[in-house]
Amino acid sequence: MNFRFHSHEKKPYSFFLEYTEPFAKERLAEQLHEQVSALKENRPVVLVCIGSDRSTGDSLGPLVGTFLEKNRPANMHVYGTLAKPVHALNLAETIHSIQTTHYRPLVIAIDACLGRLSSVGHVFFSEGPLAPGAGVQKELPAVGDFNIKAVVNVSGFMEMMILQNTRLHLVYELAELVADSFALLDTKLVAETTRTTISFTPRSI
Repeated sequence: MNFRFHSHEKKPYSFFLEYTEPFAKERLAEQLHEQVSALKENRPVVLVCIGSDRSTGDSLGPLVGTFLEKNRPANMHVYGTLAKPVHALNLAETIHSIQTTHYRPLVIAIDACLGRLSSVGHVFFSEGPLAPGAGVQKELPAVGDFNIKAVVNVSGFMEMMILQNTRLHLVYELAELVADSFALLDTKLVAETTRTTISFTPRSI
């Protein structure tokens, strides 16, 4: 007798879009808000923007962090900028710092990646940790409750060389999209916090 077992486990959340799509930043911000709001529960939102400014393709993370830092988000803590990048040499130290500085942080890791030709220019937002360095054969600690990966070029032979010869224009456009989406998310979180504060403010007698 054959028995069939049906798994009812929930599939990990995943969403993607192409950076030139209409209202791309608004759509990504909406997805970010939906996932963060469901899990936030007064947890600090921490963004780990991974990469290095020494490689064009790998500079997406630091660019996102730099754009966000200039906006001074009220509801997010940003790690990884062009001035202070988070990369292979200090990733483990950064993760330890986040864990000791923030109580129950909700971590979103952001990084560039290589992929199929049809995926170049796409941004993937997924549930689960990011394994940075996997595409270039580096063993680095996984990080994040969620992750964002932006496909900056085609994977293939000598991938470090591919990253170094990736067009800055595409990296910049993708980084701007991701940063703008988080800025919109921050605006929504500020508005929600303000409404909550007002609703709990006691009336004066």
